[in-house]
Amino acid sequence: MKLTLHSAWRASAPYRVRIGLNLKGLDYAIQPVDLVTSQHHGEAYRALNAQALVPTLDVDGRPLTQSLAILEWLDETVPEPRLLPADPFDRATVRAMAEIIACDIHPVNNLRILRALTGLGVDQDGRDAWAQRWITDGFTALEPMVAKHGKGYAFGDTPGLADCCLVPQVYNAARFHVDMTPFPAISAAVVRALEHPAIAAAHPNLQPDAQKA
Repeated sequence: MKLTLHSAWRASAPYRVRIGLNLKGLDYAIQPVDLVTSQHHGEAYRALNAQALVPTLDVDGRPLTQSLAILEWLDETVPEPRLLPADPFDRATVRAMAEIIACDIHPVNNLRILRALTGLGVDQDGRDAWAQRWITDGFTALEPMVAKHGKGYAFGDTPGLADCCLVPQVYNAARFHVDMTPFPAISAAVVRALEHPAIAAAHPNLQPDAQKA
Protein backbone atom coordinates (compact mmCIF):
# COMPACT_ATOMS: atom_id res chain seq x y z
CA MET A 1 0.00 0.00 0.00
CA LYS A 2 1.53 3.29 -1.13
CA LEU A 3 0.45 6.27 0.97
CA THR A 4 1.04 9.94 0.17
CA LEU A 5 -0.26 12.57 2.55
CA HIS A 6 -0.91 15.98 1.07
CA SER A 7 -0.18 18.08 4.12
CA ALA A 8 0.52 21.62 5.31
CA TRP A 9 3.04 21.75 8.12
CA ARG A 10 1.07 23.50 10.86
CA ALA A 11 -2.51 22.98 9.68
CA SER A 12 -4.51 21.06 12.29
CA ALA A 13 -6.29 18.54 10.08
CA PRO A 14 -3.20 17.03 8.43
CA TYR A 15 -1.43 17.12 11.80
CA ARG A 16 -4.20 14.81 13.09
CA VAL A 17 -3.66 12.39 10.23
CA ARG A 18 0.12 12.39 10.65
CA ILE A 19 -0.40 11.34 14.28
CA GLY A 20 -2.77 8.57 13.22
CA LEU A 21 -0.44 7.26 10.52
CA ASN A 22 2.48 7.32 12.93
CA LEU A 23 0.54 5.53 15.66
CA LYS A 24 -0.32 2.81 13.14
CA GLY A 25 3.36 2.52 12.25
CA LEU A 26 2.73 3.12 8.55
CA ASP A 27 5.24 4.42 6.02
CA TYR A 28 4.01 7.37 4.02
CA ALA A 29 5.33 10.20 1.89
CA ILE A 30 4.57 13.84 2.61
CA GLN A 31 3.54 16.06 -0.29
CA PRO A 32 3.57 19.63 1.04
CA VAL A 33 0.73 21.97 0.11
CA ASP A 34 1.49 25.68 0.56
CA LEU A 35 -1.65 27.26 1.98
CA VAL A 36 -0.09 30.72 2.24
CA THR A 37 0.38 30.94 -1.54
CA SER A 38 -3.01 29.24 -2.11
CA GLN A 39 -1.50 26.21 -3.80
CA HIS A 40 -4.54 24.26 -2.58
CA HIS A 41 -6.73 26.28 -4.94
CA GLY A 42 -4.75 25.20 -7.99
CA GLU A 43 -6.21 22.90 -10.62
CA ALA A 44 -3.86 20.02 -9.79
CA TYR A 45 -4.80 19.90 -6.12
CA ARG A 46 -8.51 20.45 -6.75
CA ALA A 47 -8.42 17.34 -8.95
CA LEU A 48 -7.55 15.41 -5.78
CA ASN A 49 -9.71 17.33 -3.33
CA ALA A 50 -12.69 19.26 -4.69
CA GLN A 51 -12.96 21.25 -1.44
CA ALA A 52 -9.39 22.51 -1.85
CA LEU A 53 -8.66 21.66 1.78
CA VAL A 54 -5.94 19.65 3.46
CA PRO A 55 -5.36 16.84 4.09
CA THR A 56 -5.76 14.45 1.23
CA LEU A 57 -4.42 10.93 1.72
CA ASP A 58 -3.61 9.25 -1.58
CA VAL A 59 -3.90 5.48 -1.19
CA ASP A 60 -2.54 3.68 -4.25
CA GLY A 61 -3.90 6.46 -6.43
CA ARG A 62 -7.24 6.74 -4.63
CA PRO A 63 -7.72 9.99 -2.69
CA LEU A 64 -9.32 10.16 0.73
CA THR A 65 -10.35 13.48 2.28
CA GLN A 66 -11.57 14.83 5.64
CA SER A 67 -9.29 14.03 8.57
CA LEU A 68 -11.81 12.17 10.73
CA ALA A 69 -12.90 10.01 7.79
CA ILE A 70 -9.25 9.21 7.06
CA LEU A 71 -8.56 8.31 10.69
CA GLU A 72 -11.57 6.00 10.83
CA TRP A 73 -10.49 4.41 7.54
CA LEU A 74 -7.09 3.78 9.10
CA ASP A 75 -8.72 2.06 12.06
CA GLU A 76 -10.80 -0.13 9.74
CA THR A 77 -7.92 -1.14 7.48
CA VAL A 78 -5.12 -1.35 10.08
CA PRO A 79 -6.96 -2.46 13.25
CA GLU A 80 -4.00 -2.41 15.64
CA PRO A 81 -3.20 -0.38 17.58
CA ARG A 82 -6.74 0.89 17.95
CA LEU A 83 -7.58 4.58 17.59
CA LEU A 84 -11.13 3.89 18.79
CA PRO A 85 -12.03 1.73 21.82
CA ALA A 86 -13.75 -1.63 21.44
CA ASP A 87 -16.80 -0.75 23.56
CA PRO A 88 -19.56 1.01 21.54
CA PHE A 89 -20.35 3.49 24.33
CA ASP A 90 -16.67 4.35 24.69
CA ARG A 91 -16.36 4.73 20.91
CA ALA A 92 -19.24 7.19 20.91
CA THR A 93 -17.62 9.15 23.74
CA VAL A 94 -14.29 9.36 21.92
CA ARG A 95 -16.02 10.42 18.71
CA ALA A 96 -17.82 13.15 20.65
CA MET A 97 -14.52 14.39 22.07
CA ALA A 98 -12.94 14.41 18.62
CA GLU A 99 -15.92 16.16 17.06
CA ILE A 100 -15.92 18.95 19.66
CA ILE A 101 -12.54 19.82 18.20
CA ALA A 102 -12.90 18.88 14.55
CA CYS A 103 -16.49 20.08 14.07
CA ASP A 104 -17.00 22.88 16.60
CA ILE A 105 -13.63 24.50 17.43
CA HIS A 106 -11.39 24.16 14.43
CA PRO A 107 -13.70 25.08 11.51
CA VAL A 108 -14.29 28.62 12.80
CA ASN A 109 -10.57 29.26 13.35
CA ASN A 110 -8.93 27.84 10.23
CA LEU A 111 -7.08 29.84 7.59
CA ARG A 112 -10.02 30.56 5.31
CA ILE A 113 -12.06 31.95 8.22
CA LEU A 114 -9.15 34.07 9.45
CA ARG A 115 -8.68 35.42 5.92
CA ALA A 116 -12.39 36.22 5.74
CA LEU A 117 -12.16 38.12 9.02
CA THR A 118 -9.18 40.05 7.68
CA GLY A 119 -11.22 40.91 4.60
CA LEU A 120 -13.90 42.33 6.89
CA GLY A 121 -11.34 44.62 8.51
CA VAL A 122 -10.69 42.59 11.68
CA ASP A 123 -7.14 43.21 12.92
CA GLN A 124 -4.76 40.68 14.48
CA ASP A 125 -5.97 41.36 18.03
CA GLY A 126 -9.54 40.85 16.89
CA ARG A 127 -8.70 37.63 15.09
CA ASP A 128 -6.90 36.33 18.18
CA ALA A 129 -9.90 37.22 20.35
CA TRP A 130 -12.20 35.40 17.91
CA ALA A 131 -10.09 32.25 18.03
CA GLN A 132 -9.68 32.44 21.81
CA ARG A 133 -13.45 32.56 22.27
CA TRP A 134 -14.19 29.40 20.31
CA ILE A 135 -11.22 27.44 21.57
CA THR A 136 -12.09 28.34 25.16
CA ASP A 137 -15.75 27.38 24.65
CA GLY A 138 -14.78 24.01 23.22
CA PHE A 139 -12.13 23.28 25.82
CA THR A 140 -14.60 24.16 28.57
CA ALA A 141 -16.82 21.33 27.33
CA LEU A 142 -13.90 18.97 26.72
CA GLU A 143 -12.04 19.46 30.01
CA PRO A 144 -14.45 17.46 32.23
CA MET A 145 -14.55 14.67 29.63
CA VAL A 146 -10.77 14.32 29.66
CA ALA A 147 -10.75 14.57 33.47
CA LYS A 148 -13.33 11.78 33.68
CA HIS A 149 -12.11 9.42 30.97
CA GLY A 150 -8.41 10.14 30.67
CA LYS A 151 -5.89 7.83 32.27
CA GLY A 152 -2.78 9.54 31.04
CA TYR A 153 -4.09 10.24 27.54
CA ALA A 154 -7.25 12.08 26.51
CA PHE A 155 -9.24 8.86 26.80
CA GLY A 156 -7.86 5.86 28.64
CA ASP A 157 -4.24 4.83 29.00
CA THR A 158 -3.27 4.57 25.32
CA PRO A 159 -3.25 7.23 22.60
CA GLY A 160 -6.17 7.29 20.19
CA LEU A 161 -8.53 9.37 18.10
CA ALA A 162 -9.13 11.98 20.80
CA ASP A 163 -5.38 12.62 21.08
CA CYS A 164 -5.07 12.86 17.28
CA CYS A 165 -7.42 15.85 17.48
CA LEU A 166 -6.46 17.32 20.84
CA VAL A 167 -2.71 17.64 20.34
CA PRO A 168 -3.02 19.83 17.20
CA GLN A 169 -5.76 21.94 18.79
CA VAL A 170 -3.62 22.70 21.83
CA TYR A 171 -0.78 23.61 19.46
CA ASN A 172 -3.19 26.07 17.82
CA ALA A 173 -4.32 27.36 21.20
CA ALA A 174 -0.73 28.39 21.89
CA ARG A 175 -0.58 30.21 18.55
CA PHE A 176 -3.64 32.22 19.56
CA HIS A 177 -2.38 32.86 23.12
CA VAL A 178 -5.20 30.95 24.82
CA ASP A 179 -4.91 30.80 28.62
CA MET A 180 -4.70 27.08 29.39
CA THR A 181 -4.84 27.54 33.18
CA PRO A 182 -8.53 26.49 33.37
CA PHE A 183 -7.77 23.24 31.50
CA PRO A 184 -5.34 21.16 33.59
CA ALA A 185 -6.63 17.78 32.40
CA ILE A 186 -6.30 18.75 28.75
CA SER A 187 -2.85 20.20 29.34
CA ALA A 188 -1.63 17.11 31.18
CA ALA A 189 -2.97 14.76 28.49
CA VAL A 190 -1.17 16.69 25.76
CA VAL A 191 2.11 16.77 27.70
CA ARG A 192 1.87 13.00 28.05
CA ALA A 193 0.90 12.54 24.40
CA LEU A 194 3.86 14.56 23.16
CA GLU A 195 6.17 12.14 24.95
CA HIS A 196 4.99 9.36 22.64
CA PRO A 197 7.50 9.02 19.75
CA ALA A 198 4.80 8.61 17.10
CA ILE A 199 3.01 11.77 18.23
CA ALA A 200 6.22 13.74 18.71
CA ALA A 201 7.29 12.91 15.13
CA ALA A 202 4.10 14.50 13.75
CA HIS A 203 4.91 17.94 15.22
CA PRO A 204 4.73 20.80 12.70
CA ASN A 205 8.34 21.85 13.28
CA LEU A 206 9.56 18.42 12.10
CA GLN A 207 7.75 18.50 8.74
CA PRO A 208 9.61 18.97 5.45
CA ASP A 209 7.76 22.20 4.68
CA ALA A 210 8.15 23.67 8.20
CA GLN A 211 8.82 27.39 8.36
CA LYS A 212 10.00 29.58 11.16
CA ALA A 213 6.81 30.75 12.89
